Amino acid sequence: MSDSVQPSLKELRWDYASDTLHRKNLAGDPLTQFSAWFEDAISAKIREPNAMTLCTIGLDGCPTSRTVLMKDYTTEGITLFTNYESRKAKELAASPVASLLFFWKELERQAHVRGKVEKVSAEESDTYFYSRPYNSRIGAWASRQSEEIPDRQWLSDRVRKYEERYPETDAADCVPRPEFWGGYRLIPETVEFWQGQPGRKHDRFVYRRSGSTWEVSRWSP
Repeated sequence: MSDSVQPSLKELRWDYASDTLHRKNLAGDPLTQFSAWFEDAISAKIREPNAMTLCTIGLDGCPTSRTVLMKDYTTEGITLFTNYESRKAKELAASPVASLLFFWKELERQAHVRGKVEKVSAEESDTYFYSRPYNSRIGAWASRQSEEIPDRQWLSDRVRKYEERYPETDAADCVPRPEFWGGYRLIPETVEFWQGQPGRKHDRFVYRRSGSTWEVSRWSP
């Protein structure tokens, strides 16, 4: 049998060299620094720069991860929206802490955010929900997120049911927000910024909350 033409895992590597990160260039707080990097990701035309890996503590004590979308960030924290009856919601109810990981591979950068999680206000959830496309709002009603379903037809039938109940009109609230759907905000306690460097000598800076201020330290790669 001939050898595989595919490279082995040991041969799969990339030497990062697109940029550097220096302490003198860091913002005084991590959300300002995050904003600068996020704007860089948008300028680089990265597809879905707001995609992030959300890690929660499973009900069995084992961590669970999934990719979700950031929908807002302010000095208060980072916001996402979901079904309050989903697996992630049940895990956050039991352990209201989480981490978020942004990986912008085209820029050879990562941002890792850890902290406490709380629900956003109903008004904030309403504002975002009514900004969503009609199909997405119907999908929020149709999906029993994280529950086992018999087949795809079951979901299609549910979609049709709610389309009939809430037909599309010009009104922003033609589909009301379900009480079981809304937002969470992760309030950062630590934020790490990682910039790839040649020879795996990566730049890593970590902000740690200290009262009303932030302490910054460089970490070894």
